[in-house]
Amino acid sequence: MRFRHPDGSTVHLAYCTNVHPAETLDGVLAQLRDHCEPVRRRLGRDRIGIGLWLAKDAARALTADPTARRSLRTELDSCGLEVVTLNGFPYEGFGTGEVKYRVYKPDWADPERLAHTIDLAWLLATLLPDDVSEGAISTLPLAWRDSWDAAQAALACSALMVLGRRLDTLAEVTGRSIRIGLEPEPGCVIETTDDALAPLGEIAHPRIGLCLDTCHLATSFEDPATALDALAAAGIPVVKSQLSAALHAERPHLSDVRAALAAFDEPRFLHQTRVMTATGLHSTDDLGEALTRDVLPDTSPWRSHFHVPLHAMPAPPLTSTLPVLKDTLARLVGGPHPRTHHLEVETYTWQALPPELRPRARHQLADGIAAELTLARDLLTDLGLKELP
Repeated sequence: MRFRHPDGSTVHLAYCTNVHPAETLDGVLAQLRDHCEPVRRRLGRDRIGIGLWLAKDAARALTADPTARRSLRTELDSCGLEVVTLNGFPYEGFGTGEVKYRVYKPDWADPERLAHTIDLAWLLATLLPDDVSEGAISTLPLAWRDSWDAAQAALACSALMVLGRRLDTLAEVTGRSIRIGLEPEPGCVIETTDDALAPLGEIAHPRIGLCLDTCHLATSFEDPATALDALAAAGIPVVKSQLSAALHAERPHLSDVRAALAAFDEPRFLHQTRVMTATGLHSTDDLGEALTRDVLPDTSPWRSHFHVPLHAMPAPPLTSTLPVLKDTLARLVGGPHPRTHHLEVETYTWQALPPELRPRARHQLADGIAAELTLARDLLTDLGLKELP
């Protein structure tokens, strides 16, 4: 979906396909037909944007075979879909029964992360619509924090500098500019926007910036205004923003609140949980740890890294951080010029919701994703952007 900003530029809105993960090229092609096209039809649009997730095997198949790339582009056109952004964070196995810490491998000290990201950049350049010259890719915020040392940090910095040069070459060869955004996430080396300032300042490349995920921002209790002002002062671009909402518990000391939270404690994804008190930010790696080990203060609200559907607030006594998303979006695109032109709804946890909230059939999932995109569309038009045909 495309929107005209009052300054005349185009802002793109997509939804991320990691919600229906496919590891192979055949799986990706089926995903477009079985899931993405039905969402488009529900929205009544001739064309919508998707933030494509290409796992290692699918990306390698496309990189190696020009015919495969043409087939993907043809299928996208046939389904009324366009790709201006990729999710390059998960490498493989995002559809397995237990993702947890696996999603952070390979990290940016591993040469395979650089090789995969370069492949994705070249692929995105071939998938961009003919009238679009710039694309965005989100990526791992260096690594999960454990065992990260100065030597690994140096390797990661070197890899990202190489990436910057390769992106420059790609732009010279293709005429398309692909930018990469490190995506701060709780528990990672770069957990917050403040953590990103030093490494991105050292890299100092205009095509390498930040992917701002509003669930992650809220989970770490970051203030959108402070975060965005710091990025602007440092000259760090917001390459894209993922529109998502975290789980919020206002009174975690109450037994009914804890029982409600326990329903979201599931085995597939990591749900980092945070609380901000007068002494600072307190954290656990997962929601179950917070509930069973009593390691978090419970006199202040808890937030958990669980991407809840944007349009459907959790039932009381829980809620979501949708207000943080709205505040961030207003600051990103509500001003005289957009801070980013790439927005992506990313709710990959539909099948990890408590059983009574999960979609039980494909059509229910399509209905839910279409409702999320409708909410995002309404937020954008309320900010003065005009939806384009």
